[in-house]
Amino acid sequence: MWRPLRDVLLLILFWIICFDVNRILFSINYWSKFSKVGFGEWLLSFVYSFRLDLATACALSALPFVIRLVAHYSNWKWTHRIFRILLTTLLVIVVLVQSGEIIVYGEWNHKLSSRVFVHLSNPVEVVRTASYSMTFWFFFFAIIEFVLGWWLAKKFFKRLTVPTYQFSWKHLVVFPVQLTVGLASFFLLLRGGWQQIPINIGAAVYTDKPIANDLSINSLYFFGKSYLLYKRSNIDEFLPNKVDHQLADKKVKEWYKYPKEHDQYFLKNKRPNVVFIVLEGWSAEAIGCLGPTKGATPNFDHIAEKGLLFTDIYSASTTSEIGNSSIFSGVPAVPEVSISMQPDKNRKLNSINQDLELWGYHTSYIFSGDLKYGNIDGYLMDHGFDVVKDENEFPSDLPRGKLNFYDRDLYRFLIKEINSHKKPFLQCAFTGSTHSPYDQPKGKGKHFSGEQADFMNSLVYADECLGEFIRKCKKYDWYKNTLFVIVADHGHASPTLTDPGVAKFYHIPLLFFGEPIKESYRGKRMNVVGSQADIAATLIYQMKGDASRYPWSKDLMNPKVPQFAFYSIIRGYGWVTPKGNFTWSFDQQRITENTFTPEDSKRELNNCNWFLSAIYEDYKQL
Repeated sequence: MWRPLRDVLLLILFWIICFDVNRILFSINYWSKFSKVGFGEWLLSFVYSFRLDLATACALSALPFVIRLVAHYSNWKWTHRIFRILLTTLLVIVVLVQSGEIIVYGEWNHKLSSRVFVHLSNPVEVVRTASYSMTFWFFFFAIIEFVLGWWLAKKFFKRLTVPTYQFSWKHLVVFPVQLTVGLASFFLLLRGGWQQIPINIGAAVYTDKPIANDLSINSLYFFGKSYLLYKRSNIDEFLPNKVDHQLADKKVKEWYKYPKEHDQYFLKNKRPNVVFIVLEGWSAEAIGCLGPTKGATPNFDHIAEKGLLFTDIYSASTTSEIGNSSIFSGVPAVPEVSISMQPDKNRKLNSINQDLELWGYHTSYIFSGDLKYGNIDGYLMDHGFDVVKDENEFPSDLPRGKLNFYDRDLYRFLIKEINSHKKPFLQCAFTGSTHSPYDQPKGKGKHFSGEQADFMNSLVYADECLGEFIRKCKKYDWYKNTLFVIVADHGHASPTLTDPGVAKFYHIPLLFFGEPIKESYRGKRMNVVGSQADIAATLIYQMKGDASRYPWSKDLMNPKVPQFAFYSIIRGYGWVTPKGNFTWSFDQQRITENTFTPEDSKRELNNCNWFLSAIYEDYKQL
């Protein structure tokens, strides 16, 4: 009678031990990141994690419990085998998620989420992005967790010995009662109790230190919640408040009715050649002229002194494919959505190259890695770039890293491409040496150690390559009539900032540089708040085109432009204005960062929700 209850308790205990073993391994691997977390505060993660661990353990235990319960009343030899196979399969899933999170956390600085499916859609990209050490440690942690789990399962769940007897009417009563009570209990614990709103990850959040909260939050629970949202276009249930869509549409349209005409032209002529340099993961916080970390980017800093630098620009989201579509199509990012991976929708967007092609420009985009990631190549070709080239077009005898050819060779290839064009051109290049696994050649000058050292040292190298490229460009005739647009695709952790849940993580550089810029604008710093989605309208207006083709893009040179930036984070979104910023978490259903004054907070939260509602409704109509 009581043996099934014992099994319930053992199943729950088994999973909780597996979760805590992972926490210990995670803590050992990232012990340096816990330097600001005291031992007592670290220990509390094992306390505050209990409710989510319990909920997750119940979800994992339900089906094994049913099989085990059947085994209590049956001599059928396969019940124990089925139980073992099922438990082993679930253990493998848990181990893969938990070990994967240990590995990616160092690069992503957040828990394993549905973002992984963007990478897994191109397995070759995963292999090439992961360094050999990452692969080794993944299997190392996975083996440890699996072996310990397997050993524990053998100790906890021995083969049942059921006496041979006839199945009586009492069993017909007891079995369904035990089954019903067991499953009902699992369900109740899974939702966290009788309360109206089920448990969520906020139950495990207990401190202002993100890494401690990430340790506390159950990895499989977080990943499962993220998976449920993967590829979903309906995020209404995750919005913080019920928004009046008509009111939101009205308010946002009013913002975009600012007077469009102005005379703030920084270009000498309206038809220069244009070169876009999309910098992989260049965080403004790591750039000397924009953030607190000095010494890594002397070349960019020098170029910025002679160009037009926008100091308060934010990326639309966290990944390259979203950054590229935002830059070229002038669209903000809808949380949890990669529009480049939805051709039926992104094909309805305009793109900068399409405007320039109407003016007789040759358009080209090159990347020294694989453009299949995030369907970037599909997005570019669907929008009519004349030439789209990736690693397959580079000489095979060039030295290269796992992910791509090095930035120095990318820029050489870019100059060769430009020299082959005999008419006005839009030439775009996407760098890659500042992406994991950071196996670029060593750069000259200052080298970094400690937090984010690999990224910072790759930035030293990438900055040298950028400086060499600009100096080489000056030797060619086309340089005098070429505008360079230098912008990052998204932010990245830096020595002073590793939390992807705060606005500064999405702070990126935007620099216009070149001879076509008027002398009065060279060296000028524009402190207007905007996003990479605003580049399209800004550039097209400067070239005296029709910026209205980009309805979600704002002209950053317009003195009347409303100043704000909306950005999508992992499982949430954020909002920036000159008065401050905040970040909203889907799972915690609350603001996790807020620098607005109390009187501004309510108004800006409403403004942000109106904007999110408007872009979301527009996305659904595409």
